[in-house]
Amino acid sequence: MKKLLLSILLLFTLSTINYAQKVNPAKWTWALSKPNPAVGETVDIIFTVNIQKDWYLYSSDFDPDLGPIVTTIKLKPDESYEAIGSLKAINPSKKFDKEIWNGEYTYFKGKAEFRQSVKILKDKVNIEGSYDSQSCSDVTGQCVPVKGPFLLEALAGSGQKKNEEEVAKKVNTDSLKALEVAKEEVKLDTIATETVSVTDTTTLGNVSIDSTEEEKTEDTSLWGFFLLALGGGFVALLTPCVYPLIPMTVSYFTKQKGGLQKALLYGFFIIAIYVLFGTIIAYAFGQAAPNFISTHWLPNLLFFVVFVVFGVSFLGWFEIVLPSSFVNKIDAQSDRGGLGGIFFMAFTLVLVSFSCTGPVAGTILSLGSQGQIIRPIIGMFGFGLAFAVPFTLFAIFPNWLQNLPKSGGWMNSVKVVLGFLELALALKFLSTADQTYHWHILDREVYLAAWIVIFSLIGLYLLGKIQLPHDSKVDKVTVPRALMAIAVLSFVVYMIPGMFGAPLKALSGWLPPMETQDFVIGVKSESSASANTGDPNFPKKVKYDEFLKLPLDLQGFFDYKEALAYAQKVNKPLFIDFTGHGCVNCRKMEASVWSNPAVKSRLENDYVVVALYVDDKTELPKSEWYKSKDDGLEKTSIGDQNLDFEITRFNGNAQPYYCLVNPNDDAKPMVKPRAYNEDIEAFVKFLDEGKAKFNKK
Repeated sequence: MKKLLLSILLLFTLSTINYAQKVNPAKWTWALSKPNPAVGETVDIIFTVNIQKDWYLYSSDFDPDLGPIVTTIKLKPDESYEAIGSLKAINPSKKFDKEIWNGEYTYFKGKAEFRQSVKILKDKVNIEGSYDSQSCSDVTGQCVPVKGPFLLEALAGSGQKKNEEEVAKKVNTDSLKALEVAKEEVKLDTIATETVSVTDTTTLGNVSIDSTEEEKTEDTSLWGFFLLALGGGFVALLTPCVYPLIPMTVSYFTKQKGGLQKALLYGFFIIAIYVLFGTIIAYAFGQAAPNFISTHWLPNLLFFVVFVVFGVSFLGWFEIVLPSSFVNKIDAQSDRGGLGGIFFMAFTLVLVSFSCTGPVAGTILSLGSQGQIIRPIIGMFGFGLAFAVPFTLFAIFPNWLQNLPKSGGWMNSVKVVLGFLELALALKFLSTADQTYHWHILDREVYLAAWIVIFSLIGLYLLGKIQLPHDSKVDKVTVPRALMAIAVLSFVVYMIPGMFGAPLKALSGWLPPMETQDFVIGVKSESSASANTGDPNFPKKVKYDEFLKLPLDLQGFFDYKEALAYAQKVNKPLFIDFTGHGCVNCRKMEASVWSNPAVKSRLENDYVVVALYVDDKTELPKSEWYKSKDDGLEKTSIGDQNLDFEITRFNGNAQPYYCLVNPNDDAKPMVKPRAYNEDIEAFVKFLDEGKAKFNKK
């Protein structure tokens, strides 16, 4: 009983010190890959991060301009070693985010490993530096910067490492001693800072690895992509280059000895040929290429041009065909008989149908190359399977051939609709490059206008109001065509309000962000948003507003001291928004809570808003640098100083984090700060309580 009471007392004491707000979901440890490195030898610094359950850590190998904070390591130059190459992330998971970042990022769950190669130059090695990373939780809605110093010392013949606690002792000895006393008297797992051996890959301390959710997400993504490729294959079968070949080819096999076995082999070789193409693409792109392809302007512009060429080809402007001499040589090989003959027959089918299947297969390969490395292979397997199925089934049941619809103009209609869809999809690649490099060629309303026109043309084409080359005249519209036209034109009507600022949530992953739209009904234009709005005291220019913006055209600040001075001048309370460029839940709060009229009006009228970005890397003038009282490190950037302010003043380190303070009372919080919570009523109550406390004082 005494031990239990002592435990409760110690836990209460520690929680009083820590306010239960400051969290550290990712513990870093480090060591050399070889404990006794020789002079001239190249070894790895292995960084291992144990990540709490329900949290994930962003990796180091995706585009830093995407949004989330990439993991970085800074090494302090020293004569005892030389850094070789860049930081390597070991087998991170990948995810493509459509709603917030519109790009692919990499991350770790449970445990992360990074490696930095160094060359040993002296007998006594002194490797010092710092790590900077970000961990987020989908459960709590928090994002936390995880950063700190590290130190490695080694001598030839004796390896020695200094981990998180040992380095931290140099900076905050008293706090660490108190923590160690508490750990020894009571084994409180929730506050223990355990040192885990980096070389023991099975030891994770108190961190439980749960990769089931991650595996399910990846499996679902691959399964969905397989079904997309399978559907693309079946659609390609209905084009005029492929459909007429079905009865001809099946008829050939059913007239031969062993026709069934040969037809099965024929189907197998079709799949194998397409899978071979997918494997070549996957091998050519490699592990690092998906991020490059999904974010860099060059591949995205290349895909845009290719898809436009595919699209106008399907519309009938020209045909993409392979050289006839090459096709004839392959076709001649099919007369050899045996396995070789069947293989070359399958190859001939692939080549002959290329003018219709090439654009569809190219679309699948382009989409596949932006995901996991296995996606192009799975995509081509699904596409090839769709081709193999009819040949095999019709060989087994030849009587089914009599029930096939006759070839005709409807096949060219399928091809034309695919052409329009290729043009619509091409804009997505141009949009990706446009957003990444801020060209502002394809802002949201321009993108929407193009899609509205393209899908309107599809609807009119299906109704027979438009004719293109190689089309047959449409005297009557069939019921299937009419139903498809209704679906397409309904989609057009759905998109039209987006031109005036409607969110169109169903298309959020495909459209450029709302911030790129020039005109939104009910929202002030950029010029009026930046105007004085009737307040003569508000400065015409605020610090950092050339690269930092508040959402929803709100008026406010990005520097605490500047905001504090203004709040004192106009006698209003301060609304402090600790946020980050890479904070997903910050964007969710802005979109779902701040945008509510009741919340927005209170922010505009009752408070002075200041957004403090904790992850902004903008370097400050050296005269503004200072050493933190929290960790003893020098704070040199906007983000570092804002995060240090959140930790030292409000004892929090997660984002989003909202504080209401009285600028005339030493900027003390008037009510308990709030974190991520999409309860609008609770947020309104939070703002009203802060205003009431301010007015009372």
